[in-house]
Amino acid sequence: MYDPLHHYSPGTNEPYPTSYWADVSGQAPQDDGILTKDIDVDVCIIGAGYTGLSTALHLATEHGIKATVVEANKTAWGCSGRNAGFILKTSGRKSFSQMKAQWGEEVMRGIYSEMQEGVETVNHLISQGIDCDRQPNGYIKVAHKANKMKELTDLANLQREMFGYDVQVLSRQELHSQYMADQNAHGAIRYQDGFGLNPLKLAWGYQELARKAGVTIHTGTPVEDWQEENNRQVLTTPMAKITASKVVIATNGYTPKNFHSLVAGRTLPVLSQIIVTEPLTQQQIDACNLISSNVVMDTRALKYYYRKLPDNRLLFGGRGAISGKDAQDPYYANRLLSVLKTSFPALANINYQYAWAGWISVALDDLPHIYQNDNKNVFYSMGYCGAGVSFSVQAGKRLAQKVAEQSVPNLPLYQKHLPKFPFAPFRRVGQWGYFHYGQIKDTYF
Repeated sequence: MYDPLHHYSPGTNEPYPTSYWADVSGQAPQDDGILTKDIDVDVCIIGAGYTGLSTALHLATEHGIKATVVEANKTAWGCSGRNAGFILKTSGRKSFSQMKAQWGEEVMRGIYSEMQEGVETVNHLISQGIDCDRQPNGYIKVAHKANKMKELTDLANLQREMFGYDVQVLSRQELHSQYMADQNAHGAIRYQDGFGLNPLKLAWGYQELARKAGVTIHTGTPVEDWQEENNRQVLTTPMAKITASKVVIATNGYTPKNFHSLVAGRTLPVLSQIIVTEPLTQQQIDACNLISSNVVMDTRALKYYYRKLPDNRLLFGGRGAISGKDAQDPYYANRLLSVLKTSFPALANINYQYAWAGWISVALDDLPHIYQNDNKNVFYSMGYCGAGVSFSVQAGKRLAQKVAEQSVPNLPLYQKHLPKFPFAPFRRVGQWGYFHYGQIKDTYF
């Protein structure tokens, strides 16, 4: 499997992975095909995932700038088409209490507002006719150990006090009787505004909106070389050159090795693994009391997450292999299946029908950053830490403002560079150590 720390290209026109989303989503919408002739443009966006498509769409609709998007493979071939489809009012891994302690209440509220606006932006775009199998609202964060309930209750109290957020606190009995009888859950808090959807169909919907707005999208067009000439960016693709005044890097977890000095060593690509089971029978659903299709995540350092899909399958995810060469090892999918069965013992004989992995982009400071070089002609947004389905769209909106030379909120998200990883060539060693630390923490603390 393509590994961003080792490979210089994600390939050219590679097919979608064998995933549940690729199997149920139907035919991909029309794009502009492979770029075959040299072009000169104002703005080129590299990457046709959520970030790139949102940037292009907002440039066209809010700033009158018709960008050109190039994608090495297919629209949403990367994480945008492989994730679990959780729309949440968050991104990164830094908690709001940590933000308050580090930057103060005003900055914390500003970041919260951006996360909230991300969900609103997704809802607004869906309302324009995107069919993405949206499920009913509800996000449940479960305590994987009894001592984690105080942590969740404190979080609920903070968010009620600071944001007026409608958060329920659910005892183990309430959770089991009203939502699902997860035997690994010792209670939970429940938000009213998270929800699940088909992430690939969502990205395809963004593509259709962008093309209607005048955006050109060339798939099968990887950037193989990048030079700067006379303060303009010259991008070489297999069959053509692109000369652009400004370039947006929207490749996130799929950014190839040594792609550009602006982003080198500033994120850690981490594999997330997902399985989708066979369809559950009504008897199995009843035995697990799987009433809810709310999205679910636990309190582990190495988190598990799941939801019931519209066709009564269970999607279940967690961390995958450390390197791309091990990504297809069935050990990782089987491990997820084993954990799922401890949550729902009535599913002891269930099997998974789909298993796939995808790269997420982890930032050293646990926050995404939207930034640019000193000349303000190369821009990026990266570091969603596996929670970017909604915020990446907001990031694209802010990127569009930066490209159009408009001001953006004065927040660390938008004003600070992604910090570099120390000893960047050894990031995987640190990841290995963190995974082992997480296993110990989740088991004993």
